Amino acid sequence: MATGSAKSFYLQIIAAVVAGAALGHVYPEFGTALQPLGDAFVRAIRMVVAPIIFVTVVLGIAKLRDSAEVGRISLKAIVYFEVLTTLAMVIGFAVGHFVAPGEGMNIDPATLSRASVGNYVAKAATQDMVGFFVNIIPNTIVGAFASGDTLSVLLVAVLCGLALVQLGPRSSGLLVLFEDLGAMLFRVLGLIMRLAPIGVFGAVAFAIGRYGIGSLAQLGKLVLCFYLTLLAFIGLVLGPIVRLTGLRLWALARYIREEIFIALGTSTTEPVLPLLLVKLERLGCRRSVVGLTLPLGYAFNLDGTSMYFTLAIAFIAQALNIPLSFGDYVQMLAVLLLVSKGAATAPGAGFITLAATLSTVSGKIPVEGIVIILGVDRFMSEARAIGNLFGNTVATVFVAWWEKALDVEQARRVLAREDRAPATPLALDPAQDALRRSA
Repeated sequence: MATGSAKSFYLQIIAAVVAGAALGHVYPEFGTALQPLGDAFVRAIRMVVAPIIFVTVVLGIAKLRDSAEVGRISLKAIVYFEVLTTLAMVIGFAVGHFVAPGEGMNIDPATLSRASVGNYVAKAATQDMVGFFVNIIPNTIVGAFASGDTLSVLLVAVLCGLALVQLGPRSSGLLVLFEDLGAMLFRVLGLIMRLAPIGVFGAVAFAIGRYGIGSLAQLGKLVLCFYLTLLAFIGLVLGPIVRLTGLRLWALARYIREEIFIALGTSTTEPVLPLLLVKLERLGCRRSVVGLTLPLGYAFNLDGTSMYFTLAIAFIAQALNIPLSFGDYVQMLAVLLLVSKGAATAPGAGFITLAATLSTVSGKIPVEGIVIILGVDRFMSEARAIGNLFGNTVATVFVAWWEKALDVEQARRVLAREDRAPATPLALDPAQDALRRSA
């Protein structure tokens, strides 16, 4: 796709966000009725996410020809994820404690109703660390694709990739098949992405029409505090990490601007996963690193969601006039480090994990307290999605640099627009892409 076409697509996404917000505000009932547009777009993207992850990871591992390298990349990625998500949680607790956005609300816990959050509490009761890891293993290989669970597909892909490594030259025919299959899937993705502005328009119109901009004013201090803290985290934590690799955060943000607006409109990062796989490889990250790190990050590296958990807990405690000691913060942080790994990328999943945390740490904050932030959770989920998107993009670039699998000069050319390759896979030519990957 030409540079002009990429710019036009970017402007269409921005226009869709603005138009959707305006329509939902002026005509809330009509905006709410447009929910199927956003839902249909997200479902269409999810339709191809699992097979794209599978093909990308299998090819990446098969071309490594070294199973030890797979373990090394995965270990580096997980170490990075744990450090960054823990830091995000600590920052959330610190900001919540010192800024105290919930002070002065003076809500009586006895007045809280469990009915409005009963569904979240019920789902939270089934969410634990053991179940999370057991559920990664699908009942059948086909079942992994049917469920669409990212980690289940990733597990199957890793096993198949390692099997192809062991087959050696006998796997050459399958590698060609997977190359062609990948080219076809990205072409399908390109067709779906042409509908992105319509999907984003419907999703934003529904969110504003259903919840109303006015609901932001009720808990505006919390929302503003979360957005500002997240921006500070991106600039002051992720920024220096990007600089360590020899690149700049602002240039990287411009490179993924379409994905940022799609995540903003749909409140989830799942629709942009296939796009990021392509863009990060074009940026100069080795395919094997991208294929392993990015899908893993979608389950283990949720920076925006991690910060939301701790800030929201501090806010609820302050609103209910419940003092939290240093020991309470440490205990909740320990629980979150476990249960947060089960937080999915779909809208509302973070709310379920928050309920699970309050249920686990019993005797301090009533789980009914989450009803206080229910009205603005949808707006905060948009910020969570942006934080998770930035976090996983930076994580993949950093792990590639750490693994010496990042072509920094190519990345600089791409970010400086000296490399005129398409910015998105909307018009990816399968034959050219296959030749480029085999080079």
